[in-house]
Amino acid sequence: MIRNKKIAFACLSLMIALTACSSGGGKSPSASPAEGGNSAAPSPSGTAPAASKKKVTVSAIDFRYATSLPPATGRGLDMINEKFNMDFKPQFVLINDYMQKLSANVASGEIPDMMTMETPTANFYKWAKQGAFLPLNDYIDKYPSLKLVPDYVWKSMMVDGKIYGIPRYFPSTYLASPVIRKDWLDKLGLKMPTSYEELKAVALAFTKNDPDGNGKADTYGMAMAENINNAYELGGYWEFRSWYHKDNEGNFMPNFISPARKDHIAWLADLQKEQALTPNFAVVKATQTAKDFYSGKAGIYISSPRGMDEAAMTELMKINPGAVLEPIPPFKAPDGSQGFMAFRAYYGMTMLSAQLAKDPEKLERILEFLDFGRKFYSLEERNKSNTDYDWMYGNEGTGYKVQDGNTQPETADKGLAPANFYIDGLMWASSDDANQFSKAYKTPQARELAEKMEKMHKETKHFVNPLYQIYSETLISKGSELDKYLMEEQTKMIFGQRPISDWDKMVQEWKDKGGTQIVKEVNESMKANGVKGEFK
Repeated sequence: MIRNKKIAFACLSLMIALTACSSGGGKSPSASPAEGGNSAAPSPSGTAPAASKKKVTVSAIDFRYATSLPPATGRGLDMINEKFNMDFKPQFVLINDYMQKLSANVASGEIPDMMTMETPTANFYKWAKQGAFLPLNDYIDKYPSLKLVPDYVWKSMMVDGKIYGIPRYFPSTYLASPVIRKDWLDKLGLKMPTSYEELKAVALAFTKNDPDGNGKADTYGMAMAENINNAYELGGYWEFRSWYHKDNEGNFMPNFISPARKDHIAWLADLQKEQALTPNFAVVKATQTAKDFYSGKAGIYISSPRGMDEAAMTELMKINPGAVLEPIPPFKAPDGSQGFMAFRAYYGMTMLSAQLAKDPEKLERILEFLDFGRKFYSLEERNKSNTDYDWMYGNEGTGYKVQDGNTQPETADKGLAPANFYIDGLMWASSDDANQFSKAYKTPQARELAEKMEKMHKETKHFVNPLYQIYSETLISKGSELDKYLMEEQTKMIFGQRPISDWDKMVQEWKDKGGTQIVKEVNESMKANGVKGEFK
């Protein structure tokens, strides 16, 4: 889906400005050592789990986002081979070419021991059914990091009752949500909005009532960008990606076409008429809307406790020293529910070759390797005094340096650290709260906002989208195309280029393009797998 792709590539974009370095040193949804990225197996001087066993050759293929790929050989790879008594042969491919390369490998029968994907695709289901992957059900309870994975995440890795993928950690909560200029609220004598009616009034006041007090008409309400991003969906009830509502026949349907979405688009259209949104946001990039907010032009935007832009926050404080940012709590929905939507709780997955069933010792070695890489360390443990952590990043002074209390890894192309070569080296946190993202910030205002957002997310429930746990062939093949259609038509409605009264016609057009089949497949899959949406 459209915004799923944004999130996915987000190192790429706003939400994963959320992130720092990947296990390969490129840009992907992962964190730097200081923020809780990769962790390590015991150092070579400690207890090496496989050192006394026979040496095994292990092949792998993985994707990376940055152009600085790890080298074919390097110090970090040597460290892995020494520790796990293996001859590790990883191959790294840029994300744009990755699936073509993986498909060619599978088609030729040259399936590596380990392979990865971003999310379950049509090929994942096809190859699993063809017997290319090893079922993992029997191994989950044997490894600490695997036991931490929620059941609903395992369901998304399941084909015909068998689990074929190991998810890479990504927070399901503590992600991007709306924030507001509290100092502007105070100046205008307004309260924190608790409903869309109140939020509309605030956005209009920020546009018309000179909240910064400079005597100029140079502010507006809500910062937005192309693809109706962000639409300020303050709850799972309104979140367009969610399958929360039911149609007249009792089938779950995407919020994208629901009456709740219709009302929301009409609400945005009203604000657009009043010039309370980013001017011409339909052709504005997210980077520009961020600049509008952090330069003091807009009063409402989005932020996240993870990966906040401290430089932008510092710039805002230079321009408006008295600026105070507060998160907007989720609104209470008409049905009484209250809470944001959770993300899928993983980004990326690792599959193992079915051929490993013939070599139990090699399989055990690989699972040990993966499990150690996913081990979680508290913030207090993330330093050179922890030999495991220090090992993963190639030792302080060689693989990384510490500057202002933050770990700065060397680039992946130098190959100095095991982290550069690891397949799934992301810690699996015992809970999203355990990451303590706010403590990584040096800028006081960034830390304060992150703390407030963490507290808000900890105290609210989050809607687990059933769509993340099921398979629909038509959704995979046509979902992006249909999402694009809806986004374009709804953008037209916001700008008055298509009447809101055309909503039912637009929905029927979506159905005729493949939407009817998607609804059918999603609901059948939900019933077959006992999946339902729920707040947790």
